[in-house]
Amino acid sequence: MHDHMALVFALTLIFSYGLLSKLSDRSMVTGPMVFLATGLLVSPLGLGLFELHPNSELLKLAAELTLVIILFVDASILDIKALKSARPRIAQRLLIVGLPLTMFLGAITAYVLFPELNIWMILLIAFILSPTDAALGQAVIKNERVPITIRQAISTESGLNDGIALPPILYCIAALSVTTSTHEGDWLTFMFLQLSLGPVVGAIVGYVGGRLVDYAAERDWMHETFQRLSCISLAVISFAGAESVEGNGFIAAFFAGLFLGAKNHAVRERIQDFGEAEGMQLSLLIFLLLGMIMVPRVLPFLTWIDLLYAVLSLTFVRMVPVAISMIGAGLHRNTILFTGWFGPRGIASVLYVMIVVTSLGFAGYERMLGVITLTIVLSIFAHGMSAVPLTNIYARLMEKN
Repeated sequence: MHDHMALVFALTLIFSYGLLSKLSDRSMVTGPMVFLATGLLVSPLGLGLFELHPNSELLKLAAELTLVIILFVDASILDIKALKSARPRIAQRLLIVGLPLTMFLGAITAYVLFPELNIWMILLIAFILSPTDAALGQAVIKNERVPITIRQAISTESGLNDGIALPPILYCIAALSVTTSTHEGDWLTFMFLQLSLGPVVGAIVGYVGGRLVDYAAERDWMHETFQRLSCISLAVISFAGAESVEGNGFIAAFFAGLFLGAKNHAVRERIQDFGEAEGMQLSLLIFLLLGMIMVPRVLPFLTWIDLLYAVLSLTFVRMVPVAISMIGAGLHRNTILFTGWFGPRGIASVLYVMIVVTSLGFAGYERMLGVITLTIVLSIFAHGMSAVPLTNIYARLMEKN
């Protein structure tokens, strides 16, 4: 079937799942699990209703739009003042110490297990699998029995680490895409423009656009509906603006959210709420496409070594850096273990995989893409199914102490 039929199917599934979404929140079955499993069911591995190519326009458009909106919204939610005043500084420790250590351990582990891969592929595996995704463990974020400092730290970490991991990911993609005819100077110039103009354009669009929305809203010129719609407008404008001057649009979207000029609390909340709703819808579409397109493609290339790396990525590679980053924070051992386990690989990692496929293609990168995809799939089910029971166990243990 064609891309547009796959899109109709996806929207029908989103509507149907929405009817039961509250029931899902209270169970061990999460939205990403449902959509990934459905994608597998209708793929060539199952009923064979859809067979889309990794370079399909639907995949490219969905991945780019979803990543732009998520980067913008995640950055806009950040409360810098609250982050600075938080005690203990859990989120800062996770981002400044834990994230680099996770990247380092992920790269070392990949180097040992996959000696046939070149250094850029090894680094891409580590970088793409370093961002966490709080959406895969909503039971953790929403459960008020979990200390608010822990919930905020996990949420803040997952909101920022995808943007922080983006520049090195783009650098690796650029390095892999360099041809023998490309001069080193041209490549360095390209990367400099990508990583410098993107933040500048994004910051300008986010600040000026947010101030304009504030100005219009305070004078009762702008309807609340259009205040919400400005989320997508500002995110896409920053992306397109940066791309037009050879900057990177994804980095621009992140900085647009980071420097969003809307100071009116109600206006800012409307922008973020709409962005989160649209981001959720697009994220579920991406998980469906992951099962429909990526898993069938990589399955023939998977080995037990890939499974070993996936398990290590979700345990050793994540939990050891978290434990190291928490030295001196005065946290209970159960809290450190809980925080270390709930670092699922989710939507950001999926989107980065799809950006790699649309930028570099599939041929020649099967092993790398297979390892990443397998780790994400394992995380979706392992973290999704454990979120409710482990959160309840953790809450009971902490209430006794």
